[in-house]
Amino acid sequence: MRLQKFEKPVVALAKAAGAAIMEIYQDPTAFNVELKGDKSPLTAADKAANKIICDGLIELDAEIRIISEENKLESYAERSQSSLCWLVDPLDGTKEFIKRNGEFTVNIALIEDGRSVFGVVFVPNTGDLYVAAKGEGAFEINQSGRRKLSCRDFDQDASGLAIICSRSHLNDATQGFVTRFADHQLVPRGSSLKFTVLARGEADIYPRLGPTMEWDTAAAHILVEEAGGSLVHFETREPLTYNKEDLLNPNFIAMGIGELGPHLISDISE
Repeated sequence: MRLQKFEKPVVALAKAAGAAIMEIYQDPTAFNVELKGDKSPLTAADKAANKIICDGLIELDAEIRIISEENKLESYAERSQSSLCWLVDPLDGTKEFIKRNGEFTVNIALIEDGRSVFGVVFVPNTGDLYVAAKGEGAFEINQSGRRKLSCRDFDQDASGLAIICSRSHLNDATQGFVTRFADHQLVPRGSSLKFTVLARGEADIYPRLGPTMEWDTAAAHILVEEAGGSLVHFETREPLTYNKEDLLNPNFIAMGIGELGPHLISDISE
């Protein structure tokens, strides 16, 4: 499969969704914030972006199943019949959107046999775009043009490693883990922007010792891998997989080009 064929139409959908998000972002009275069953927020922007993306993906190829944060989830018996599916987070970083700090993204990923093979991450507030496809590289596209991305090399024992952390979800387990690195520098970011910093070679490690969902990571996963890095299960060090029966991700580490010794994952509690 030539995955590049998806780039133009999916990028257009991400940008259209981003435009709808920004229209609402400019008017906080239009946010219409609700709480979902898990107490996470839902806004009018999430809904508008989701409709644009899902309608467009169906038009692109109605045979490819869509799994979106804002859609009713089909049973695993149904989902497992498909080797291909889209994983969509129409507005990743809703809390950052509500705070109006600009750190939110649109995430669209194509999953094949449980692995992320194509992804688009769009940043509506800046217009920056990230796209990657299996075996075809990872790229950043903005007003300066298109450039190929590369994670940077790191040595786990080096002083001053840049460690990415969540803007809104920095917990005790993560704080305990990062203290194992000498004179580390914390780099807080919201949404999937954490992965883009890694793929641009501007940080070394992103540990996530807390709950995330598959749509939070799928699009950025292929971005990090095609930039030379990895996104792996915290304990097994196997790459994350997608369209599982339970869409909750395990604890994970995303990292640039380097390795972490087993001693760094011992005695970490959730």
